[in-house]
Amino acid sequence: MSTEPPFPSLDRLPPERFETPTLLKRLASASRSLAELKGVAASIPNQGILISALALQEAKDSSAIENVVTTHDELYRDDPRETARGAASKEVLRYRHALMAGFDRVRASGLLTLNTILDIQAEVARNRAGLRKLPGTALKDSAGQTVYTPPQHAGTILAAMSDLEHFINGNPPFDADALIRMALIHHQFESIHPFYDGNGRSGRIVNVLYLVKEGLLDIPVLYLSRHIVRTKATYYHLLQAVRDDDAWEAWVEYMLTAVEYTARETVVTILGIKTLLLQVKQRVRGEFKFYSQDLINNLFSHPYTKIEFIQQDLGVSRLTATRYLDALAAAGLLEKTKVGRSNYYINSPLYAILTSAERDAPV
Repeated sequence: MSTEPPFPSLDRLPPERFETPTLLKRLASASRSLAELKGVAASIPNQGILISALALQEAKDSSAIENVVTTHDELYRDDPRETARGAASKEVLRYRHALMAGFDRVRASGLLTLNTILDIQAEVARNRAGLRKLPGTALKDSAGQTVYTPPQHAGTILAAMSDLEHFINGNPPFDADALIRMALIHHQFESIHPFYDGNGRSGRIVNVLYLVKEGLLDIPVLYLSRHIVRTKATYYHLLQAVRDDDAWEAWVEYMLTAVEYTARETVVTILGIKTLLLQVKQRVRGEFKFYSQDLINNLFSHPYTKIEFIQQDLGVSRLTATRYLDALAAAGLLEKTKVGRSNYYINSPLYAILTSAERDAPV
């Protein structure tokens, strides 16, 4: 019977490796940007609006890394309470559902356990295959050449994931800043490659949930997928450089840079949403007798809203929901458009804010 050596534990790494002047400077910048993001996010009265809008953006970008491509319009027209029409939209909406379910569990328990990670993957990949049990998985480059072979034996994979679970929830934790630990955890997870499918998307959910677990964020609003999309070649090169050359410092610097730039961009997005929210709220309150906070929440939770969403969220009849939306469209607050047999009412300024997050960033 063949044997396989244990997968190397993160605990073997000397924490002082990550105390170089370059890394400490980058860590300070990333930490400041993340703290600013946490504060700005807390200034939005209804944080559910941010979670809904930004989680969908993350789901789209994370899925794009795996070559699951959909458009903003397709996503915003679909709703998690309904059956998404396109295959790509279904995958993206499953990602958001997995993210939110994981967030609820981490917030309730204060832990990020292997069982939670298993449930996240099950939702992302839409199967309950669990950890890999069969050998044969290998990671290939664009030319089809094998560049890395993760652990193959079921026992090795289970032991490695159990060890990673301990590292994630360690008390006392590994003696390095939580942002550095997040970078190490992400690399370890991707290198174990514990599932048959959904490793990348599950790993990126683990990133933000770890920041929530560590108290660096109150809600999951920092998503690194867009930065990874922009720097995809560098991301995969640095992942492999750790395996080939033990280049942990370069990998950690890359991840800290991703946190800093993403936090800055997200602050801009949230401030834009906050300003627009106040403007729309003042106009609706001043011009329409049917003003309610539930209505405002709906218009900002669904960039593409429709009659059924208003009915469900406000508990009103179809006739009343139609009257509300048509009045808002006539006032220029929404843009009415017909897609197939359905009328959609688009919060165009919000749509612009969310889609302009595609803006260039330094890399």
